[in-house]
Amino acid sequence: MLKRTLLGLLWLISLNANAVVILQYHHVSETTPASTSVTPAQFEEQMQYLAANEFTIIPLTQAVNALKNNTPLADKSIVITFDDGYDSIGLAAAPILAKYDFPYTVFVSVEPIEKAYRGMMSWDDIKTLTEKGATIANHSWAHEHLNRKLDGESKQQWLDRIEANLLATEAEIKKHTGQSVKMLAYPYGEYNGDVEDILKKHDFIGLGQQSGAAGKYSILTALPRFPVAGPYADLDSLKVKFTSLNMPVVKQNITDPQLSQGQWRPELIIELDTSDIYPHQVMCFVQGQGAKKPTWVSETEFSIQASANLPAGRSRYNCTAPSKTKSGYYWFSQAWLRPNNDGSWPKE
Repeated sequence: MLKRTLLGLLWLISLNANAVVILQYHHVSETTPASTSVTPAQFEEQMQYLAANEFTIIPLTQAVNALKNNTPLADKSIVITFDDGYDSIGLAAAPILAKYDFPYTVFVSVEPIEKAYRGMMSWDDIKTLTEKGATIANHSWAHEHLNRKLDGESKQQWLDRIEANLLATEAEIKKHTGQSVKMLAYPYGEYNGDVEDILKKHDFIGLGQQSGAAGKYSILTALPRFPVAGPYADLDSLKVKFTSLNMPVVKQNITDPQLSQGQWRPELIIELDTSDIYPHQVMCFVQGQGAKKPTWVSETEFSIQASANLPAGRSRYNCTAPSKTKSGYYWFSQAWLRPNNDGSWPKE
């Protein structure tokens, strides 16, 4: 009986072992917009905390290979990523990361680099980072809203344009850095099922901006990341996210974040492996509408639905639950994209 119990506990623990928390940064600066920035002091504090508390910082490529092959990852694994290629990454973040010998990935768009937009790294700057161990990956050619068709564009024309965009960006990154890791961070965190199909066709990994730990239950074309900036840069709140676990979502009725016309209150039905979760402890949150208890439709399935229409643009449903056996919370987020009532998209 004791042997059976110990085996059961080991099996439960193994459910959580293949998970990784991916962090998303933009600026590391005191002079850039707070909504997309951490200060150098905050970044130093966060990296020092990870180093001092036995977190294992691994390259994104290693994390993705483990997820693809369902091979074990070290407990408390963390990946560090940056979007856009701002010069503060090289000036402020890279020296701190080098101090702790932490690997990291920078997702870049080509046009802002080649047009020398203010505050962006040059290709020479980026090449210097790669020589020191950084991974460079795809963030589209010009940081486009990949899910949006242009005026007068047919669906096929849009799909062809996005496909060409991503492949041209990948080729340009390879030309300048020698790297082609075939990973795309969706600009603005926006994607839909058709964009995911393009990634699958070319064996790309996709990373969003919805929260949660990545793991065996994650969709490889929609890996979650925790944005770290502004109000989400507080170390006390980050400590909970650093130890978050991959929510064991066995099935969900909707995976495409782009809502159909008029379907502004999507009902999301989630089936969980509840081996390490007490169902009554699952709590969900509708962005802009607050906490919402899920409705359990069976012993392993619950539904969550907004009480009011989601706003045009980007929003989320988040669900969390404490683990029975580990110190940490399971965390799941479903991104939503909603056009205006007339089918147009909000201006950025």
